[in-house]
Amino acid sequence: MNKNGVLAWATIIMIVVGIALIGLGAFRYNEVAGWGFGAVGIGFFAIAWVFNALKGRV
Repeated sequence: MNKNGVLAWATIIMIVVGIALIGLGAFRYNEVAGWGFGAVGIGFFAIAWVFNALKGRV
């Protein structure tokens, strides 16, 4: 597996974890903690976007 394959797997894993965190924030925690989970999930999406943009450049 080359560097692009590692970045692709990292992107997929970060998207899955981001969806899970947003889901926890939306459905499990209805108070202030839910906003934190949602914000961290969006942060995971942002980092996954950067990993996806780095594919082919590293």
